[in-house]
Amino acid sequence: MSKGLPKRSEDYSLWYNELVKKADLAEHSAVKGCMVIKPYGFSIWEKMQSILDRMFKETGHSNAYFPLFIPKSYLSKEASHVEGFAKECAVVTHYRLKNSPDGKGVIVDPDAKLEEELIVRPTSETVIWSTYKNWVQSYRDLPILVNQWANVVRWEMRTRLFLRTAEFLWQEGHTAHATKQEAVEETEKMLRVYADFAENFMAVPVVKGIKTPNERFAGAEETYCIEALMQDGKALQAGTSHFLGQNFAKAFDVKFANKEGGLDFVWGTSWGVSTRLMGALIMAHSDDEGLVLPPTLAPIQVIIVPIMKGKEQLQAISEKVDPLIKELKAKGISVKFDDRDTLTPGFKFAEWELKGVPLRFAVGPRDLENGTIEMARRDTKEKSVIKFEEAVHKIDSVLQEIQKGIFSKALKYREEHTTNVNSYAEFKEVLDGKGGFVSAHWDGASETEEKIKEETKATIRCIPLDNKAEEGKCIYSGKPSKQRVLFARAY
Repeated sequence: MSKGLPKRSEDYSLWYNELVKKADLAEHSAVKGCMVIKPYGFSIWEKMQSILDRMFKETGHSNAYFPLFIPKSYLSKEASHVEGFAKECAVVTHYRLKNSPDGKGVIVDPDAKLEEELIVRPTSETVIWSTYKNWVQSYRDLPILVNQWANVVRWEMRTRLFLRTAEFLWQEGHTAHATKQEAVEETEKMLRVYADFAENFMAVPVVKGIKTPNERFAGAEETYCIEALMQDGKALQAGTSHFLGQNFAKAFDVKFANKEGGLDFVWGTSWGVSTRLMGALIMAHSDDEGLVLPPTLAPIQVIIVPIMKGKEQLQAISEKVDPLIKELKAKGISVKFDDRDTLTPGFKFAEWELKGVPLRFAVGPRDLENGTIEMARRDTKEKSVIKFEEAVHKIDSVLQEIQKGIFSKALKYREEHTTNVNSYAEFKEVLDGKGGFVSAHWDGASETEEKIKEETKATIRCIPLDNKAEEGKCIYSGKPSKQRVLFARAY
């Protein structure tokens, strides 16, 4: 099997695009700007969904579903929100088609114009807060802890599969609280949930931080984020959690009778991650041979390839490995026996390597005689021969080793590509050289942030939550600064 992948070192962007397609994760659709997520890619997203959904429910949240369409007037109610999303909105103006008078296809019926245009949701704060007005009367109705799994549309024509498409899949949490403290605690809690998921399941180390006002979610008082570093030295925002204050409650008049008998506006949060996590997973770990998937998210954790000639050998191998397969499945390990007789073992090896299966086993007639099985790791490419009776225990421990090893490798890369600088010249030299996160002093001014972005294409990814106070001078303006922030070029 010829993989035909370009090398990361030669053209990282092309390598990524080709890998997504050749590994059967996704492809561009007939609808410009949109993608088709193929079964293998969707099975990874399903595992992400399943784990995150469990984590949300363990923290007290329940799933609900809200409309895809949002009345245009709703977006007008929160000024900064509409300003932030106006240029990305898809608008529905009519509700009916009719046959064209010339008999060639259909046209929009001019008599079917909507009284008020509908926006295809770019995010659901407005429609959800209009609903919460009906749900909340008293402090006894709070908190509301709701999550929604959905698709959203943000009109985008310069696309990259998973990273930037006009339509994408995500989850969006929307919670309502009686106090500011509760809402802030919720915002921070969900950021920790995202960081836990990224590091312990995706094996992607992340920096937890706060966005600057320039980078803040439209309509939020504070945006918390997790930032990850990809293998090309660019950053990727992997999740956000927003403290909305009372902004949306005031916009939609969501008040409640508090314990003291007075009326107060509700405090809100929203938080979300999307199929962009698929892009992070690919770019953080994969190599020139294909995907490298952490076992916790791999659709197939173990692939068994028989080395056989004829049906008799296949039957003998199948009978030998069948108890092993059953035992692995009983332990919750996903395993596949690739008994396709139309493909060579070499082709199968290359295919499953491309698709990032963590462990591959090969079993031939000699293995049957010796009671052994050949094991190959996807992450290190190491091969070893083990006894058949040791396989289940060995597989379990090696999968855990792979998970830890992938994370350690990504963490080492991030540590090697996080650089402290103290001058603008050094800042630009690092950006154009090794890239990665650049930790530098900033004077806190939006104008300075914009100038740096304009001149270098680097943005402030976050103000890290574990920042320590440190007196210094802004690399751009020379004005006093009390802490460092993380800059990077980003996706």
